[in-house]
Amino acid sequence: MKVNFLILFCFFGITGQAFSQVFDHSFNTKFVYILVIDGPRYSETYGEQNCKYSPILCDSLKKEGTFYANFQNNGPTFTVPGHAAIVTGNYQRISNSGTTLPKQPSIFQYFLKATNQDASAAYVVASKGKLDVLVNTKHKKWHNQYVASTYCGPNGNGLGYGRDDKTFAKVSALVQSQNPPQLLLINLLAVDVYGHANNWDKYLEAITQSDTYAAQLWEMIQANPLLKDQTTLMITNDHGRHLDGVRSGFVNHGCRCAGCRHISLLVLGPDTPKGVIVAKKTDMIDISKTIATIFHFEMPTSKGAFLQEAFPIK
Repeated sequence: MKVNFLILFCFFGITGQAFSQVFDHSFNTKFVYILVIDGPRYSETYGEQNCKYSPILCDSLKKEGTFYANFQNNGPTFTVPGHAAIVTGNYQRISNSGTTLPKQPSIFQYFLKATNQDASAAYVVASKGKLDVLVNTKHKKWHNQYVASTYCGPNGNGLGYGRDDKTFAKVSALVQSQNPPQLLLINLLAVDVYGHANNWDKYLEAITQSDTYAAQLWEMIQANPLLKDQTTLMITNDHGRHLDGVRSGFVNHGCRCAGCRHISLLVLGPDTPKGVIVAKKTDMIDISKTIATIFHFEMPTSKGAFLQEAFPIK
């Protein structure tokens, strides 16, 4: 296969010998799982000085991985556009109702094509039914091609909003199975829903519950011999919420304020250094390019960059 090295240099943000090292490197990661906690503000998660609401993520799990403290959503700060940016590596103004497919193909489609596996090897499990659009695209060369499995919304019907405990039960069944998916994205909605309901106490409780789910997911990964020491878990968000004093405050999101844009990324896994905090600005579209690099296939439509700090090449 001929590769346009100049283009790939630009995509990865690296040159020369470093480029060769990344593409030649054999990563220990064979499975990648993405947990998206929908819509918390940074000020109530990692930005809360005493780890009051996320005691596990902000303390013990953070020490086990590489944490990106200045991770950003630099596109539309809504649920569907945010998730689409994660999986396609592109920002776009796409309907937040789940009625429009992303313009570019997703990491799931590239992965299934590259590995020649069936749909069950890649999965989206989401409390929000509208997120089943993430596995397909309007792109004419990719539309309805290499479409991953989904379980989105109540009973996986692709409509409406389901409960996070039901969603997590499906996740648990997949992760603990004898044939777990190799690429998995999970969405938990409660934080966002209680924020929109203007219920501050339930919003905070949902952040703490999501913290527990993240810990349980990592424990299940470690307990499955197929996944242990071969799985990278990326824990992130699709957007934040308005800062206090901006529009409706924590109740909503969708503007360009720092509260909506500042999200987070914690990476755990066999290739990732422990206890590293990355202060430089990084971007949610970098996730797709990083996964493509780990699995050694090209994703030329992604505009992201490789997250070198979480996957250093010695």
